[in-house]
Amino acid sequence: MSRFRMSRRLALILCAASTVSFAWAQGTAPTYNVGATATGVPFTFLDVKTNTIQGMMVDTVTAIGKAGGFNVNVQQTVFSALIPSLTSSKIDIISAAMLKTPARQQVVDFSDPVYSYGEGLIVRSDDARAYTSLDELKGEIVGAQVGTVFLDMLSKKGIFKEVRSYDSVADMTRDLALGRIKAGLGDQPIIAYQLRQNAFHGVKLAGSYKPVNVGDVCLVVRKGDTETLARLNKAIAKVKADGTLAGIVQKWGM
Repeated sequence: MSRFRMSRRLALILCAASTVSFAWAQGTAPTYNVGATATGVPFTFLDVKTNTIQGMMVDTVTAIGKAGGFNVNVQQTVFSALIPSLTSSKIDIISAAMLKTPARQQVVDFSDPVYSYGEGLIVRSDDARAYTSLDELKGEIVGAQVGTVFLDMLSKKGIFKEVRSYDSVADMTRDLALGRIKAGLGDQPIIAYQLRQNAFHGVKLAGSYKPVNVGDVCLVVRKGDTETLARLNKAIAKVKADGTLAGIVQKWGM
């Protein structure tokens, strides 16, 4: 990276940080730009009626903002661009179905958990095998969405004929229904919700499968942004204590 580009990037980061800090100093409620995806139902999704991002994580970050005394401006961002958008200061917070992982912790900082879940194994509707682990798919073609921990999980397993990556879960389930892959991995709550909404056809969750990659969903901030992180954690504690977060989880059937 050239010296000019590095200086410009640093200037943008300092500008974004100073704008929020100035608002706090003036005693006014600052606004944080929040990145969320349009394809993570029920965590985050695009409501075509209002053309806005809705979902459990949108309700959560809004409630946390209210508890913490700040406003949120939720912006649509594709999953693979969430962390790059955060580190380049295009957004200030990520509120999406993003699991906390050691690899991601090297680049960004995570708040206290707001929800926990594991992976779901998706197979064809006519697949009657009672899968309990990925080992039973040895030698098969499998898939997962690009940018997710599940794609890395499949690749590191090293037992499959091929691991295919997809831009969306919809693309993956389409290939699965057509028999182009044997199985896929995805966020269990997202898949379960979308199946209940009849969003996917010809596929199902393997009910006997036991997830091994159970993780925490958190809000995400830039590395070293201790001020925002402390503010988020304090507000998260409030919405947990007063039952607000539990109500949001229940509202979305999770």
